[in-house]
Parts: sequence; C-alpha cells; structure tokens
Amino acid sequence: MLIIVAGSLLLVVLASVGYVVYVQWRHGCFDPPTYDTEAPKLPEMPDKPRVLVFSKTNSFRHIEGIPAAHAMFDDFAKELGWYVFHTENAAIHNPDQLGKFDLIVWNNVSGDVLTEEQRKAFKSNVEGGAQVLCIHATGGDPSYGWEWQPKELIRAQFVGHPLLPQFQNAVVDIEDHDHPAMKHLPDHWKFRDEWYSYSASPRARVHVLATLNEDSYRPVTFGLIGSLRMGDHPIIWYHDVGRGRVFYSALGHCAEAYTDKNYRELLKQTCLWLLNRDS
Repeated sequence: MLIIVAGSLLLVVLASVGYVVYVQWRHGCFDPPTYDTEAPKLPEMPDKPRVLVFSKTNSFRHIEGIPAAHAMFDDFAKELGWYVFHTENAAIHNPDQLGKFDLIVWNNVSGDVLTEEQRKAFKSNVEGGAQVLCIHATGGDPSYGWEWQPKELIRAQFVGHPLLPQFQNAVVDIEDHDHPAMKHLPDHWKFRDEWYSYSASPRARVHVLATLNEDSYRPVTFGLIGSLRMGDHPIIWYHDVGRGRVFYSALGHCAEAYTDKNYRELLKQTCLWLLNRDS
C-alpha cells in the first residue's frame, strides 16, 4: 500500500512539474540563448543621475515582473530627476558605456548573457567602483556559466523555490533598521512572493539586511516534499566587490511586487543609497 501511495505521489509531482513547464513555455517564459556583439547607440544623456536597467534573459523570463520593474524605475526617474536607460542588449557591457552610468540595475536577468569580453568589462567596472542593484532572478539560476556571478556578484548559489504552491505569504524579518532601505519596514514584514533558497547562507561574506522566517511558509519543493530549509535564510543583503558595491534583493517575481508600497520604497531608497554612496 505504501508503495502505491508513493508511486501515486510521484506521478502527481511529475505531472504538476510537466504542466508548469508547459504553461511557462507556451507563455514565452524560456528564451533561446542569444548573445549580443554590437553595442546599442546611447542617446545624448542629460547631466543628472544616470541609471542603466538591464534585463536580458537567456533562461527563464519573468514576463510580468520585468516590465513592471521597468515601469517602477521610470516612475522613480520622473519623481527624483534621474535619467533611466532600459536595454536588453548585453553588448552595453563595455568599458566606455558602463562608465557613463552612476547605477547599474540587473532586473531579473537570467541565464548566461555575457560574452567573455563583456564579462571582463562588467567585472572590471564593478571592482573599480560601480554601484549595482541585482533583483530576484539575477540570483536565481541553478547553475552559471560564469562562476564570478554567484561567487562574487551575488555571493549565494540558488538551489530552488517552493512549488505547489509556488507563491506564498511569508514573514521577512528585518535585521538592520538603520539602513535607509529598511527604515520604513516593520520588524516582521509580511509579503507574498516566490521564495528562493540557497546552498548555504551568505552571511559570512555579506551584510544581511533581512532574513526569511522559515516557519511562516512551507519551504519545500513540491507541496510536502523536498526541504528547502536553510536555518539562517538571508533574503536581502549588500556587499562590496573591490571598490564597488552590490545590493541584492531576492524579492520580485510577481508584477505586484513592483506596485507594493513597501517594496517600491525599499528599492527607491536602495537606489538613492547607492547613488549617494560616500563610504
């Protein structure tokens, strides 16, 4: 009897995974890999804070989250007097063009998107003092063609997120209320999202701003099986890479995240903090 039950559960899981993959494929969530070699032409940019929002995907594509984040950054630009340039052309990762921007945002970037020369340019730019904001899927690939990305840019290796249900309400515990991006949040912030887990806590190599309360949701792969518990579960942090600084938030799968008052304020204050970094 136990074997029959286990077999039935396995069939349900496999069928569910197959259905999820099929739906995502039908909706264009997986892009075929492409690599850009001709840099985009930049318009004449005004003398104001310049923000590059890069959102190329060579793996799972957040077809709702990416445009919602674009709209949010455009709102910030209008409100705060920034210039925002959106592109999915990875060839913008060259020394000349990267150097024209005060803040670089990787908005749900997925897959291996940079050529070897572009990797060198981006790495050099970050280590030389760039300010970088990485959102959600930028740290959500199960494997990377470029080891520097999980080891230094993100400093955590994604291993999975819950399914059945994929999106859950959970509690984010704020660790550092002194940080400008955290000041407006309650000690225990309730949020709904797709919750990432990592192979190990990055705490030893990053400054943790918020952790995920694993008792507030079901940190399992499929319904009741496949534990994703980390124990210590950072979910928002920042760290220095050479003279540059990287801020990573694992939140932001759904379009609704970018209209949520608290999350918008978090990202706005993060951008302001990075743009005005003096230490």
